[in-house]
Amino acid sequence: MYKIAALYHFTRFADPAALKPALLELCLQHSVTGSLLLAHEGINGTIAGPEAGITAVLNHIKTLPGCTDLAWKEAFSDHPPFGKIKVRQKKEIVTMGQPDVDPKASVGNYVEPEDWNDLIRSDDVVVIDTRNDYEVQIGTFEGAIDPETASFREFPAWWQDNKDRFHNKRVAMFCTGGIRCEKSTNYLLGQGVEDVYHLNGGILRYLEEMPPEESSWQGECFVFDNRVSVGHGLVEGPHELCHGCRRPILPKDKELPSFEMGVSCYQCIDETSETDKARFRERQKQMRLARERGEAHHGGRSV
Repeated sequence: MYKIAALYHFTRFADPAALKPALLELCLQHSVTGSLLLAHEGINGTIAGPEAGITAVLNHIKTLPGCTDLAWKEAFSDHPPFGKIKVRQKKEIVTMGQPDVDPKASVGNYVEPEDWNDLIRSDDVVVIDTRNDYEVQIGTFEGAIDPETASFREFPAWWQDNKDRFHNKRVAMFCTGGIRCEKSTNYLLGQGVEDVYHLNGGILRYLEEMPPEESSWQGECFVFDNRVSVGHGLVEGPHELCHGCRRPILPKDKELPSFEMGVSCYQCIDETSETDKARFRERQKQMRLARERGEAHHGGRSV
């Protein structure tokens, strides 16, 4: 079994680049794979590996400036969720493109999973899904508004165009693990919205703790590893990943004429050029050859 740890923490790193070498070396030493992002505003990522290795990496992160109270979510998989480890420095650990947003200054009211249903079913509450459109497509909370944004960077513009719809409403927001809501709730507070709430621990914690018979969740939750989607109890869902566009698809979607292994699916068949498709086919060829040689390939379970 591979242990998976999803984490984020907002803190102030004076020199995030200086933190990268030791973190990368530790992950390599303990066969930990996944992705970690470092920025001046903190750290974000999902990693997987043997339990002892994950513990070693998390303990190291807790020694970084301001990370003593680091929290994370755990899950398990019987196959490698990632092919390799990436430790990168970026401007933001989740890109919103709003330099004045500061989750360390203030965020909305945290709502625990057991209280979330009552909140979102209230007549004076509007529920907003802050995730990308392809994530919302496979699952969301009942009654939630889908902003239909392709990236989190689009959320502020969407809010400005739609805010009048929510006059005199309390605003409840949610995302996969909680990180986007740290920023989106701070953004709304800065826009003068007083009653702002977000799901503590995100969808993943809700699915982990809420019994299915009491749940307001509909569908599956997209995750950024080779499990692709999870349901209640964080049980792996039926989705696979189109390696052409990185969007989730179901097994039945592979029967459509638009599907070509590693090249296209019904969602992206018209989005890529023939040059792109030729490159994807070559990638598939190299993956096949690597398997035939008995070598690992970073493509994992993606299709």
